[in-house]
Amino acid sequence: MTVRLYDTRAQALRDFAPRDPSNVTVYVCGPTVQSGPHIGHVRAAVGFDILRRWLEHRHGRVTFVRNVTDIDDKILANATDAEPWWALAYRIELEFTRAYAAVGVLPPTYEPRATASVPQMIEIIETLIERGHAYPAPDASGDVYFDVRSWPAYGSLTRQSLDAMEAAADADPRGKRDPRDFALWKGAKPAEPTDAAWASPWGPGRPGWHIECSAMSRRYLGGEFDIHGGGLDLRFPHHENELAQSTAAGDGFAQYWVHNGLVTVGDQKMSKSLGNFLLADDVLAERDPAVVRYALGAAHYRSSLDLTPASFDEAEAALDRIRSFQQRAARALSTGAPAATADLPAAFAAAMDDDLAVPQALAVLHETVRSGNTALDDGDHPAAAAAAAAVTGMLSVLGLLRDDESRGDGAATGALDALVRTMIDQRADARATKDWATADRIRDAIAAAGIVLEDGPEGTHWSVNRG
Repeated sequence: MTVRLYDTRAQALRDFAPRDPSNVTVYVCGPTVQSGPHIGHVRAAVGFDILRRWLEHRHGRVTFVRNVTDIDDKILANATDAEPWWALAYRIELEFTRAYAAVGVLPPTYEPRATASVPQMIEIIETLIERGHAYPAPDASGDVYFDVRSWPAYGSLTRQSLDAMEAAADADPRGKRDPRDFALWKGAKPAEPTDAAWASPWGPGRPGWHIECSAMSRRYLGGEFDIHGGGLDLRFPHHENELAQSTAAGDGFAQYWVHNGLVTVGDQKMSKSLGNFLLADDVLAERDPAVVRYALGAAHYRSSLDLTPASFDEAEAALDRIRSFQQRAARALSTGAPAATADLPAAFAAAMDDDLAVPQALAVLHETVRSGNTALDDGDHPAAAAAAAAVTGMLSVLGLLRDDESRGDGAATGALDALVRTMIDQRADARATKDWATADRIRDAIAAAGIVLEDGPEGTHWSVNRG
């Protein structure tokens, strides 16, 4: 029952040993809300949602923090007179929230906005200056920089030598001792809105990007916590800089670094700057959200995912096979939606413990569906019930269980079943009296409601058309 995770800093699989086994602490870099989410953002959220769900299964409680960067150069650049920066940030934040919720991503325990933790950022910056690891710019601009050469461990996350690194492009280099020094605080500029600046010991200004996460993780999880997560593209400079400034300020910071792979188009990273992205709203308008989640979560979280229309078609076919078995088992067992079993298949658990090997876990899920269908064919209802319960449990861990299924009592399914069966009986009566017009009208009404009827030797069965 030991979970193993790939730790980016160690560049190796490590046994996961949380500081408090009864409360795992996780901090994940959330969105910079400059414009709406693309499908790569949703893939990252799904990956860390699966991690969270599995850690909850193993440890019971996970304190999960995902921040919102709501002040940033790009947010200010995208603001207009009609929509100031703070209104833009809030509107885009809601777009991210809707996309995450649509694919079943659990809401975080805490979701702090950067603008609510500015005093905590100033406190860390003051500590870094006192310790000799940061300095105000000598040009009276109000900027404050982290002195990378003052911290010998700088570069340890990505294993780079300082001299091989490119210059930091987050502020005017004129005030820097070294071009690789990065901004902790940015002095206010005349062209920027006055409400995008906060008072500080160095004059009005706003925080640099990297200091935001150091302050928010410390505020909500303490100076040392279990897991820091984010996309592979955040390793440098963002996470490297977070690690340097937090440890230089005296914090233990993250004990494990977990990074998800990127969504690609061809061999190119999907990104807004390259203009090759799929907007989450567009994809979710065309596809069942569960299909989108399956497609985004089916690949290993550390792998690159090249999304094509076929990716979603394959996910839809896979989900249809699972749902068909669930509906068949519910009819045969007369129990509605089966409750999840407390004991997941050993092979499924072993796959999930092994750095969230979801592809192997899905193989177990589909094998369980096949064995369940065989049990139903053979009339072996106890085996079919066990398979159905195991399927429900695995779907729950993967976040693929629909709301009506997750309750386990089949309330919604039972109510709908009663209504549809009444119409099926009325249609059967009409057909028995050769009232074909009435029978066709009832069938058309059922079809218009999105219900598919299947006439067979054991009677007429119905299912929801989710296409």
